[in-house]
Amino acid sequence: MVKHFPGGGPQMDGEDAHFEQGREQVYPGDNFEHHLKPFEAAFEAGARQVMPYYGMPIGTKYEEVGFGFNKSVVTGLLRERYAFDGIVCTDWGLINDAEMMGQAFPARAWGVEHLTPRERMVKVLDAGVDQFGGEFATELLTEIVRSGDVEESRIDESARRVLREKFALGLFENPYVDANRAEEIVGSASFVAAGLDAQRASVTLLKNGGEVPVLPLPRGVKVYVEGIEAGFVEGFGTVVDQVEDADVAILRIGAPFEPRENFMEALFHQGSLDFAPETIVHVRELAASAPVIVDVFLDRPAILGPIIESATGVVATYGTSPVALLDVLFGAAEPKGKLPFDVPSSMDAVVASRSDVPFDTRDPLFRFGFGLSYSS
Repeated sequence: MVKHFPGGGPQMDGEDAHFEQGREQVYPGDNFEHHLKPFEAAFEAGARQVMPYYGMPIGTKYEEVGFGFNKSVVTGLLRERYAFDGIVCTDWGLINDAEMMGQAFPARAWGVEHLTPRERMVKVLDAGVDQFGGEFATELLTEIVRSGDVEESRIDESARRVLREKFALGLFENPYVDANRAEEIVGSASFVAAGLDAQRASVTLLKNGGEVPVLPLPRGVKVYVEGIEAGFVEGFGTVVDQVEDADVAILRIGAPFEPRENFMEALFHQGSLDFAPETIVHVRELAASAPVIVDVFLDRPAILGPIIESATGVVATYGTSPVALLDVLFGAAEPKGKLPFDVPSSMDAVVASRSDVPFDTRDPLFRFGFGLSYSS
């Protein structure tokens, strides 16, 4: 299953479409077609299932309703233009309101909030969708068919697609996992090793001292660490409790985001890309006592200027284990990573950029594809 069709990048103000404030997808650069390119490659490679996104397109030729309800997108674009006859499954929770962890979680029925659950279900079916993600409203579906609001032949059409997929996968002939083979594959030593190699190679070196490189670090130095358990540093250097006693400080931090109150929304990092003032001051204070190497987890493109200014060395990672990171910092492996996006110079530049156009921020601090090596 490929998702989320037809692209989930151009969100209004960068807010996530799981939530009402992120319901609108905007195309100020008239760049809707650009976001279809990954899906075109997936269709050519044989993708068999597609999940439309939650968002609703604004200011395009398509209906301004969530993509799961959107006949002009699901039937007109996906089924007719791309001749896709595989399974289309909605994203979760388009029909009914829900409660999660004691908090209200309204249906993501963007653009059709005024419709009843029954009317929403009819609209999804009319759009050309086959499955309702995260919904268990079988009685409502049965009632809709029995009332004649939706023809049974329309349900048969989707049933054929789902059954065809099951037959193609051989699930009727042999629905069981080979337990012995699964045990050999899952967590195998060779796969773990390959994963660690990939993590090491992904480390992206953004700054390495001034005229004299500071990385890779020599083994045996006295290290002050934050964000890494001291046990991981054993074998690389000696951990000290005070930065004043260290030869080098290693600090792991995450890209900034604005905390949200709703427990579900708190999982999605949104809002300003500026680091909190206290984080900037803390890096500066550490740097007054020892050279500081900062690793930033770039799950989003942070405003790194203040960190670059204070730190002696800066690397970006994207979900790297402490061992893989330390292997690179201490020279057991080379940093080979390249930035997967521009790193902007300011939030003003981010706000001024067009949501649907890549590489559109003014004077980025680092360009897409940037990454130093120890020899550069």
